[in-house]
Amino acid sequence: MKPIRLMRGFMTVGAWTLLSRIAGFARDVQTASYLGTGPVAEAFLVAFSLPNMFRRFFAEGAFNAAFVPIFSKKLERGEDAREFAEDAFSALALVVALFSIVAMIGMKGLVLAMASGFAGDERLALAVEYGNICFPYIFFISLTALLSGLLNAGGRFAAAAGAPVVLNLVFLAAMAIAHRMGWDMGLTLAWATPLIGVMQLAVVWIAAWRMGYPLRLRRPRFTVDLKRLVAIAGPSVLAGGVVQVNLLVGRQVGSHFDGAIAWLNYADRLYQLPLGVVGIAIGIVLLPDISRRLKAEDVKGSQYALSRATEFALFLTVPAAVALMVIPVPLISVLFERGEFTSADTGPTALTLAVYGAGLPAFVMQKVLQPLYFAREDTKTPFHFALHSMIVNAALALGLMPFVGFIAAALGTTLSGWTMTLQLWWGSRRMGEAARADARLKSRLPRIALASAVMGGVLWLSERQMGAMLSPFGHRYVGLTLLCLIGFAVYGLAALATGAFRPSDFRRA
Repeated sequence: MKPIRLMRGFMTVGAWTLLSRIAGFARDVQTASYLGTGPVAEAFLVAFSLPNMFRRFFAEGAFNAAFVPIFSKKLERGEDAREFAEDAFSALALVVALFSIVAMIGMKGLVLAMASGFAGDERLALAVEYGNICFPYIFFISLTALLSGLLNAGGRFAAAAGAPVVLNLVFLAAMAIAHRMGWDMGLTLAWATPLIGVMQLAVVWIAAWRMGYPLRLRRPRFTVDLKRLVAIAGPSVLAGGVVQVNLLVGRQVGSHFDGAIAWLNYADRLYQLPLGVVGIAIGIVLLPDISRRLKAEDVKGSQYALSRATEFALFLTVPAAVALMVIPVPLISVLFERGEFTSADTGPTALTLAVYGAGLPAFVMQKVLQPLYFAREDTKTPFHFALHSMIVNAALALGLMPFVGFIAAALGTTLSGWTMTLQLWWGSRRMGEAARADARLKSRLPRIALASAVMGGVLWLSERQMGAMLSPFGHRYVGLTLLCLIGFAVYGLAALATGAFRPSDFRRA
């Protein structure tokens, strides 16, 4: 197999993810406009989050953390990777199908486990109804995630990165049709969910077929490789469970405050834009690349890959984090405030966005550091770190809720994110030179921080000068566009002036 080109891979996945996130943001803007923060919105958001939460158990998190390194090494050695992939594909399908049946039978309990504040009001019945319709999505998206891992291991990133675009475009079309035809908006979105899963699976299966891996479902065989996969995935499943507990804690806190689940969701979706574009791109490309380099005992290559991934991640996310913390109100006001989403929702959503923004670099760095462990088939250590982070999240979210209200959920998420990142960094120190920053990275980090600080100061002053333009009664779309352009320009010039960036950086790797 030909080697993976890191920067090209980052840019390919990043570009497709950016397109997906823009479409996703358009979807969220439309959802906020049609549903606002009322009962139907909260019920659907909880229902849709259930299959997405559990898919991280089975596919994107646990299963792929074990599958991708083994599959990548088989490709590197020229072994029969297809047999292993087909066994994994069939086993995953069987487990997820059985789990889906059980989950749909106990849907009411699942909803209450996520949002106990729904008990006794109309949101519970709506969430249960929507949940039973949405939940089969987990079957299709789990198989999609495994095929995406297969494609990424083969250095083919476009189809896997582009599949999420389908979700957002179909949701947008469904809302437009429902609005025009007078259909129930909540039910329309619920029924669109499993249809999207089928379409996403078709996209990546066709790409895998073109790669020479037309995987088919068959009776799973519990081979030596599959046993090894399960053994490696086990701790990662538990780690995934810890992550989901963190999400549950946040939902539980939000469910006790009217509108809070929607505020948390809309803010989360906005900060997920840079997180998805950068963090997901790096995690997807870095894991198979480091797995191959370790197999080839390429220590310098591993150090180079880690350092460039870190540099790329922080160069893009530190200024994004600063912007989310400095100008959250105009971002939320201009982008969301219309229809059922009113000015009363802007303040709490903006506060949530600023808190999430403070954690953005931490969450992106997790995507950089976790492949160091997964490539070594070590899923136990991240599990232990995740347990510690879960304790921090639960203590902060539940402990602060009586004092600061719903924002405790966001504070717990951000601070537990930094806890996880610091643990991953400290644990990587025992991995030797391959997991160390090189000289270039060490020199770039303070320069990135300085350039971001300069941009933040200019944005803060610019927002105050443009106050009237950014109000609902001014030219707010033009104002926000100008504000963003100012931020981009200032950061770019500051980065060049301080040496945080060189134009030649993106011409290599």
